[in-house]
Amino acid sequence: MPPKIGSRYMFCKGVKDAQGRLHLTDREPYHYRSHRDNRIHMVVEGDTLFGLAGKYFAPLERACGYWWVIADFQPDPIFDPTVALVHGRQIHIPSVRVLSDVILSERRRRQY
Repeated sequence: MPPKIGSRYMFCKGVKDAQGRLHLTDREPYHYRSHRDNRIHMVVEGDTLFGLAGKYFAPLERACGYWWVIADFQPDPIFDPTVALVHGRQIHIPSVRVLSDVILSERRRRQY
């Protein structure tokens, strides 16, 4: 079964090893790029990647599940979403347009 649209694994391929076990290839994250509608969020006490995704991607179904987009989109990517965000840190947030039309685009997915 292929990964679902919106999953961070949708950019991976399934490959079988010598024993026939299925593994996913490494995922190439969509790193920070300047877009006209990017936003910057200053971290306050209690902010999490899940909460920020829910706030900024609210029009999308299961918006909190896109935490990985925010983590990847930083000039210095965040690898562990469970580590507390540092108060005062600037977090770069792509717009819903960039998320849907660029990051999750079918064209980008076909590259992998």
